[in-house]
Amino acid sequence: MSRRRTHVLRVDLSAGETARERVPRDRRRDYVGGKGIGARYLYEELPPGTEPTGPENLLCFLVGPLAGYLPGETRYAAVTKSPLTGGFLDSYAGGEFADRLAGSLDDCLGLLVTGAADRPVRIEVEDGRARIEASDAWGDDAAETAERFPAAGVACVGPAGEREAAYATVASDGGAHHAGRGGAGAVMGSKRLKAVVARDPPPSVPDDLAALRDRDAAAYGRDPTGEWQAAGETVETVDYANEVGILAAEGWTGTGFDGADDIGVEAALERATGREEVTDAGQGEDPAVPGGFRIDTPDGEVVPRGAAPITLGAGLGVDDFDRVVELCGVCDRLGLDVIGAGNAVAWAVRAGEAGVVDCPVSFGDADGAERLLAAIAAREAPPDLDVHPDLPDALADGIDAAVERFGGEALVPTVKSMALPGFDPRAAVGVALAYATSDRGACHRRARPQDSEPLARPDRSPTDRVRDVVGEQNARSVLWSLVVDDFVGEAVWDDLGAEWLAAVDHPAVTDRDGDAPERGDRAEDRSDPVAALATTGERIWTLTRLFNAREGFDRDDDALPEPLRTAAADGTPGVDVDAFDRLLDRYYAAREWGDRGLPTPAALDRLGLAEVVDDATPLDERPIDLAEATDSDD
Repeated sequence: MSRRRTHVLRVDLSAGETARERVPRDRRRDYVGGKGIGARYLYEELPPGTEPTGPENLLCFLVGPLAGYLPGETRYAAVTKSPLTGGFLDSYAGGEFADRLAGSLDDCLGLLVTGAADRPVRIEVEDGRARIEASDAWGDDAAETAERFPAAGVACVGPAGEREAAYATVASDGGAHHAGRGGAGAVMGSKRLKAVVARDPPPSVPDDLAALRDRDAAAYGRDPTGEWQAAGETVETVDYANEVGILAAEGWTGTGFDGADDIGVEAALERATGREEVTDAGQGEDPAVPGGFRIDTPDGEVVPRGAAPITLGAGLGVDDFDRVVELCGVCDRLGLDVIGAGNAVAWAVRAGEAGVVDCPVSFGDADGAERLLAAIAAREAPPDLDVHPDLPDALADGIDAAVERFGGEALVPTVKSMALPGFDPRAAVGVALAYATSDRGACHRRARPQDSEPLARPDRSPTDRVRDVVGEQNARSVLWSLVVDDFVGEAVWDDLGAEWLAAVDHPAVTDRDGDAPERGDRAEDRSDPVAALATTGERIWTLTRLFNAREGFDRDDDALPEPLRTAAADGTPGVDVDAFDRLLDRYYAAREWGDRGLPTPAALDRLGLAEVVDDATPLDERPIDLAEATDSDD
């Protein structure tokens, strides 16, 4: 297998054709892979207003230039235009499919899928080539689909994706892993693409890269993040969020959940039959950091992540760990994002309580929640679920769609139409800033102030908060272009992967201003590869902002939703709107954007994007005035 990934595979499902295409060197240099490459192709190839579930939308399955070599779990990125938000979407998953995709793509960075088949199909990837095959798995859930291909890695849509639920996932490994947020599964279903099947084993690792991986894997095992993951994986986040006072409970009516101890890490340790294997040859059969907890249920094994006890447990008032895991299993098999689905059910419960819509499900009613989840995936209610007949269909399109149909807007918060993870920003304004400015909608992974802000000094300045959010967004844009294991990347890669990229002679670090191909007038010092990569992260983040701006997003879409501006039912005060607006001004100033939240020509020139942006993309003329954005208490 090639050490360098220099191509992509094109798949046109309408024409039934596949092709290999070389990725220009300057594009690999400036956008690396994964998120960055996906954003560049989306911006170039999708006209403004492209229908997310139309055949013209582009669905990318992408890896990074070091896929299969890096420490931790191999991951892939699903990049597309979101049917939930109407904006840029990148979502990630690991596991066997990601491993095998890395091997099957050979010298390619990924698949670029356009068009729509006239019947269900699958894409087979093998030996650096792709082919289209008919599929008879339409109607199968994620587990049933994977069982058809026991000697391959499988990513597929379940019934929710087939019916184009706006937060349907791309489920891999039978539903153990998901490219979850934002509805990539709905795009896949709209293309009548049931599955992508990766046939080849993971890539073999050259000795020099194996030595690097062993070193970094061992370092991660000793790092506090690695120790935390080994002890409790992400399930432990429910315990942490409850302890520090940011756990949203029962449809965002308050923070803190009395049953948190019953659905947290101790319950997982008690019920688990084992841990997932992290498929990392550098760690052998005894990985330094194990994966998620394996929990047996009546319908099969489930590997719940932290979002399950937070959103399906505390968020729905369910304090029975076994039932939380079973609800997670329902979402896994149907191919529903647990955060989007849990919040949709929570909205229905609150709307029912408020008399907005007929819904007999109540908080703590796991059986009712399970029936409603199945109805959302089917877009219709079964006879034994006494809800408004239009409710499941509306909820399948997201909370904002249900609000538009029924009312009840001030119930469960969304940002850019995406439901929030269960970390309540009313207790940490930096979390509010991270949610509001996220490029794909409310996301707790673009930046993670929830990990530190609740424990930080109370006099921490607005400048500190903005610096943290901007820095994390930029850094993760690089790491997600490498498509590195999320936690490993954060813990051990102070150089943003520069050493690794140099080991494969990647142009992101090897090209210098004096000897690189022409790139235009750019104030970027590539004599310092870490600084160059930091600029790369900012470039990628700004490009996703340009994509969203072209789709009509601006400062109004960075606003806090009403539920966060008001006090919760338990008395938790709302976010100070004036203070938040000043924080948002500071954020725009830090990014050299204008007061509408749009990039400026000055920012584009500095980042080498002036030659990329098109005339359809609105810009702010000048950066926001920093003096006007100064907060008196800073």
